[in-house]
Amino acid sequence: MADDEIDRIFKDYRIVAVVGLSKDEKKDSHRVAKYLQKKGFRVIPVNPTADEILGEKSYPSLADLPSQLKRTVEIIDIFRPSQAVPQIVDEAIRIRKETGMPKVIWMQLGIANSEAAFRAKDSGMTVVQDRCMMIEGASREEMVKFNIGSPEDTGSGEG
Repeated sequence: MADDEIDRIFKDYRIVAVVGLSKDEKKDSHRVAKYLQKKGFRVIPVNPTADEILGEKSYPSLADLPSQLKRTVEIIDIFRPSQAVPQIVDEAIRIRKETGMPKVIWMQLGIANSEAAFRAKDSGMTVVQDRCMMIEGASREEMVKFNIGSPEDTGSGEG
């Protein structure tokens, strides 16, 4: 996955269904989702054992999302074991056939499934595997900070 594609994801999309979002604040899925919320993303929890996480109603599966949410979710962020990914991707593909969404399948750090990734790409989705949305987002923020104040960005006419 090229960095410019990840840049585009962060620039163009703001609604994320987090499959496997934990109620436990110590879990990575919870910390990443909370980070995304703080950065302006709408987070839709997908967890069959929770009614609400991070102030948002939780849904048992992607298939259980109300139709209005299915039409707006842009990114499916997966925090489930790699062997669970094919079923999640198949649900996402079914939703995409109905609604045109989601646009992105994101498998978190340590999660990859090339067969499911191929099917997702074949259905027109962008696929990210084995990368963390929080790490990627934070690193992009740092890059932007280094550019702030440069002559090109300030319009000072210097340089």
